[in-house]
Amino acid sequence: MAFSKDIKVWYLQHKRDLPWRHTQDPYVIWLSEVILQQTRVEQGMPYFHRFLSHYPDVAAFAQASEDEILLHWQGLGYYSRARNMHKAAKAVMTEYGGSFPTRYDDLIKLQGIGDYTAAAIASFSTDEAKAVVDGNVFRVLARYFGIDEPINSSKGKKLFLGLAYDLLDETHPGIYNQAIMEFGAIQCKPKNPDCANCVLRLDCRALQEGRVNQLPIKVKGKASRNRYFNYFVVLEGDRLLMSKRDKGDIWENLYELPLIETPYQMEVFELADQKEVITCFGANADLQLMAGPIKHVLSHQNLFAQFISVNTGQASIRKKINWDYVFIKDLNTLAKPKLIYSFLKNFMVEYYT
Repeated sequence: MAFSKDIKVWYLQHKRDLPWRHTQDPYVIWLSEVILQQTRVEQGMPYFHRFLSHYPDVAAFAQASEDEILLHWQGLGYYSRARNMHKAAKAVMTEYGGSFPTRYDDLIKLQGIGDYTAAAIASFSTDEAKAVVDGNVFRVLARYFGIDEPINSSKGKKLFLGLAYDLLDETHPGIYNQAIMEFGAIQCKPKNPDCANCVLRLDCRALQEGRVNQLPIKVKGKASRNRYFNYFVVLEGDRLLMSKRDKGDIWENLYELPLIETPYQMEVFELADQKEVITCFGANADLQLMAGPIKHVLSHQNLFAQFISVNTGQASIRKKINWDYVFIKDLNTLAKPKLIYSFLKNFMVEYYT
């Protein structure tokens, strides 16, 4: 089909020189694919090099501790991806003898690997004829064929996957898959695509109908809920009170400052009267707002965080079970959410320089 041929010709002329395109090692391809999910190449590249440097093979990845993996992942967000990668690496060691699988049917069984990632690894490493459908591919197909079906509906997913297989170059599926993904990333971009210099412009339905900025269509998900986080900065000499998050919520097993969540955004004087605050810091604790409220957006959640310094005078702090003091010099050894990492980075500069 002319579409597939034009896409491949364009790719060979315009593709970016990316390190994971110089290998067919499924482990390296897996690293790049998972790191780059919901992450720009420019942001993900340092993480890719960092992980490959620390963990040159799947055995090294599997042997690392979860805390170590999360520390290297710090700043990328979606920390469940890192935890799933760790579980997948361990499964490769126990179930595949340390040899990273290349077949789609084996890959899809690993933790954190879905249809897209399995198809990408299989086609890039061994040219298995599996079509990839990511956000870039959805966009290119929706615009070129003028498809109104939402990309995140059951019907839409089935329609686009079927179309992707109809267009797949089964002789060179790896090259074709990379080509259409790259085309969506740098030519048929979400905003302000360069339609005037597009190799597909003569047959693009969206361009002909003036709907480039309307496609693809996506059904809106459930509304995000708001949460109000009050973080307390408690210093004891050269140590800072920190907390490790529990399971069953965001940022599982990551480190943050002591947190008290409230049902709405409270002023500091209101917080001082809260039973939980009094229990932990005493009725006469001096609380001072240091920063915030800062809005931090997650999937389906809007966090409004404020950071409050605590001076208890001569009174002792009643620590929660997951609170403990950490030497300031050791803070960089703890994996932290970006919100906490950014605050501490600025706080440390302000306080100690």
